[in-house]
Amino acid sequence: MRQFASIILVDPRGRVLLQERDEHPAIDPECWGFVGGHVDPGEEPDGAAYRELAEETGIHVEPPGLEPWQAFSIYHEAYGSVDDVRIYTAATTLTDADVVVGEGRQIVFVDPAALNGLPLTAAAGMVLPEFLASDRYRALCG
Repeated sequence: MRQFASIILVDPRGRVLLQERDEHPAIDPECWGFVGGHVDPGEEPDGAAYRELAEETGIHVEPPGLEPWQAFSIYHEAYGSVDDVRIYTAATTLTDADVVVGEGRQIVFVDPAALNGLPLTAAAGMVLPEFLASDRYRALCG
């Protein structure tokens, strides 16, 4: 089982930060998903969340700025395994202009109403509906 740390940032309008993956990743190429990635050997998921956010977006959040929300077991077809995906959340006033794309085609804030038309990663497809219906999401929208 692999471990992943994924981050959901929510802006004041309720839009969520998502990455459009390009054709290169083994997991869910050409799909929209969370910023985040593998937890390195010897690394804690919390540390991986901060590292991945900075690497993929140029956004630096100081601990304890990312709040752990839930862990999910996600089947990754590319690996043939069920992996542990930990979700971290935070409210932000940042905009698309503040994001430096370190991986993928683009990383932007997406209106939840537009999600039905997007091809989502396995993790995003499972997690986003539950997150968007949660008290945590409503609290982050402020």
